[in-house]
Amino acid sequence: MSNIVEFVKQQEQLFCGALTEQTVNWAKESQFAIQYFQKNDFLVKTALSNPTSAQNAIINVAAIGITLNPASKLAYLVPRDGMVCLDISYMGLLHLAQSTGSIKWGQCKLVYSADTYESNGLDSAPTHKYNAFGERGEVVGGYCTVKTADGDYLTEEMSLTEIKAVEATSKAKNGPWKTFWEEMARKTIVKRASKYWPKAQRLDNAIHLLNEGEGMHQEPLMPHKSEEDIREDERKRQQEIIEHVQALCDDMARAETMDDLKRIFADAYKRTAGMKLQQNVQAVYMECKEKMEMRHESV
Repeated sequence: MSNIVEFVKQQEQLFCGALTEQTVNWAKESQFAIQYFQKNDFLVKTALSNPTSAQNAIINVAAIGITLNPASKLAYLVPRDGMVCLDISYMGLLHLAQSTGSIKWGQCKLVYSADTYESNGLDSAPTHKYNAFGERGEVVGGYCTVKTADGDYLTEEMSLTEIKAVEATSKAKNGPWKTFWEEMARKTIVKRASKYWPKAQRLDNAIHLLNEGEGMHQEPLMPHKSEEDIREDERKRQQEIIEHVQALCDDMARAETMDDLKRIFADAYKRTAGMKLQQNVQAVYMECKEKMEMRHESV
């Protein structure tokens, strides 16, 4: 065990060089890392046989800016496929989103067959009623609802079939998916929901690491582009979004049923996440909704 303690201590310089969040510090995180090794002989064996993976996992704690504090349950060091990996829980992802300002608040819950669940659209929290202390049946799906910095609500839902499809392609399907299925299901929902939140580098890095499934974050090699080219690409992308969303707004005006209107609005709302254009989309939706309700009242 003394070997692994010494190994952890040797990572101080690399850890401090990768640090992105000042509330995370080496003195505490090194002790938390040692605690994980002290409690898991297989983790020690994996680290000593593959020290590079253990080093990367410790450095990624600093690079992502998250804590290994067991009491927080945000991130863990785990052995997987002959490597030491930094694993981040769904609570860790929500914590990163909040601490970076991507969202103000968020929650992720699973829905069971005995629950009462009603979706209220992408821009509202669902109505979810359940017996917290009784038998709730089998899992049928789940959802993640967050409140953005602008005060808007975003809700992402996944059915059991969709969650199972992710599980089937995961490298971890014979590990945490078997022992901590509900936690992995929540993490899957949060990862998908995060695609529609305002971007935050630390959160993106954490999700990339989880998707890699190897505990090592490597930036892809990208061809060099000038700042002018980058600005032009961004301008074209923004213009494409504007044109597409304009078409969706036109479709909202032509919608014949409330279900069609909500479906089109949800698509437009997702495409404008983090953009001021989203306010226009909401205004068009409310106008179309009011007109449709007035038509129904006059019939």
